[in-house]
Amino acid sequence: MAPPLHPTLQALRDRIEKRSTHTRQAYLDSLPQGPQNRTTVGCANLAHTTAVFPANTKKTIALHKAPHLGIVTAYNDMLSAHQPFETYPGIIARHARALGATTQVAGGTPAMCDGITQGREGMELSLFSRDVIALSACVGLSHNVFDGAILLGVCDKIAPGLLIGALGFGQLPCVFIPAGPMETGLSNQDKAKVRQLAAQGQASREDLLASEEKAYHSPGTCTFYGTANSNQLMLDFMGLQFPGGAFELPGSPQRQALIADSVRALESATRNPALQLGRLVNAQTLMNALVGLMASGGSTNHTIHWVAVARAAGYLIDWNDMETISSVVPLLTRVYPNGSEDVNAFHAAGGTASLLSTLIDGGYIDGGALTLWGKPLENTVGEVLPSRETFSVRAPTASRNPEVLRPHHDPFQPDGGIRLMQGNLGRGVCKVSAVKAEHRRVQAPCRVFTDQQQVIDAFNNGELTHAVVVVLVHQGPRANGMPELHKLTPVLGVLQDQGFPVALLTDGRMSGASGKVLAAIHVCPEANMQGPIGLLRDGDIVTVDANTGQISTNADLSNRHPTPAPEQVQNLGRGYFHMWRNTVSTAEEGASNLFPPTRLNTKDEGHSA
Repeated sequence: MAPPLHPTLQALRDRIEKRSTHTRQAYLDSLPQGPQNRTTVGCANLAHTTAVFPANTKKTIALHKAPHLGIVTAYNDMLSAHQPFETYPGIIARHARALGATTQVAGGTPAMCDGITQGREGMELSLFSRDVIALSACVGLSHNVFDGAILLGVCDKIAPGLLIGALGFGQLPCVFIPAGPMETGLSNQDKAKVRQLAAQGQASREDLLASEEKAYHSPGTCTFYGTANSNQLMLDFMGLQFPGGAFELPGSPQRQALIADSVRALESATRNPALQLGRLVNAQTLMNALVGLMASGGSTNHTIHWVAVARAAGYLIDWNDMETISSVVPLLTRVYPNGSEDVNAFHAAGGTASLLSTLIDGGYIDGGALTLWGKPLENTVGEVLPSRETFSVRAPTASRNPEVLRPHHDPFQPDGGIRLMQGNLGRGVCKVSAVKAEHRRVQAPCRVFTDQQQVIDAFNNGELTHAVVVVLVHQGPRANGMPELHKLTPVLGVLQDQGFPVALLTDGRMSGASGKVLAAIHVCPEANMQGPIGLLRDGDIVTVDANTGQISTNADLSNRHPTPAPEQVQNLGRGYFHMWRNTVSTAEEGASNLFPPTRLNTKDEGHSA
């Protein structure tokens, strides 16, 4: 029996449920009632559905003799993490047939590799692609002949987008089946060193390419703990994929066994209305995911994505809620960029199974939350054993490497990995777990830029060789789609290593792989919405303090005009998203065009934040 939930977390969940009463009920009321019945589907509709199948399969589907499972896939081989999905539909179909069920690829979604578009024009489409993926998933499932859905997507925006889209069909049970990480190559620390040397002109292009190819070298997710791997941990914590299996390698026996058991679990779930996606994604599981994010020092991108996921399920959350979670949940992992090891080392230490287990024991995770496997989370979580023939697990063990993973009573730090930052410059977030204690406060003159290349040029010209807060504005959702600014990490890291106090303040995003340098990001209101960050000028003294959660200036901003926004570039597909940039919600509201804006005032609810 799981221990009681931490009182602060229980109180927060009560507040979320209370404020979301009407929106949650409206969502549940919107879901079709009763099971799918293909015997009432028109004959022409059914004929189109089953046209590619042999006669016996046509009959099984048309007469609704067994569950028919739709597959929504984000397969392409631009993303190493998604390349294994090429063969998944056939593997899934084989396992389904063994159960008497049928499968069909309902549709595909786009899937952008941020590693390819980082620092390039395509990155301006990155965040918006999440909503495109959600819409694409809806289009696939809109055939509305399925009893359940299998979601194949791992990376940054793809998994949240698939989840948001599938929640539009929340009457179906749904399971995520991931592919796992690539094997460890060049260490993330060594990769970062070569990048910094290249930024200083001390490593050639050939040296840099050789380093990158050793780091990114095979199918599977990148091995740092960024947004893609944060997705996987959070889905494990929600029980929407097997809790404990996120980081099994793509070709391992464990991975093959997980595919088979996930299909079995979904086929079984089609007969249990309690396991419908719209009912499993609730306040319990959403908070479990966010606790996992904070305890693992996960990606700041989820301070945007999970607001949108919650909204899709009818829940209203904001950064105050995340700050409350982070204030009581201890940091229990050290995985790059929060440490030196990668996700394979984390998995070897016990992985999500061990982390979940200790958080349940500590009262931080609600172990009674139902999973797709039809059991409470505390009775589902386990470490997968190496057998291709049968799916078997063992109970989670204590950490096998306390330098990577620790129990709840012996944390790396007493609070979580992400901090709410606020003051007279707005509200933002900081991945504090990746920043050493001595670098967590910078008060210095600022330099204001409107493009990350301007920052790099200033670095190359020797203009930043002093204590500085780099202010990069007009990078929010309404400016240019809120690109990640990971290209700045090497140059800012060089300045810090040279002994200069340095921080970044921006209304843009940083990669989930970013760390080391103090960065207050996602600042709202953004400059394009008259945010005070757009009123800063070179030389203003700015304070970025992750210890107190402060972003502020002592400059008088009252009579200033905003820094002019750069002209929006329309080529390379960016013009098609012009209307979205004009209507997208703020980062704290999920940076989405799928839901009407919601102005929460959760400060009045009595948070600890």
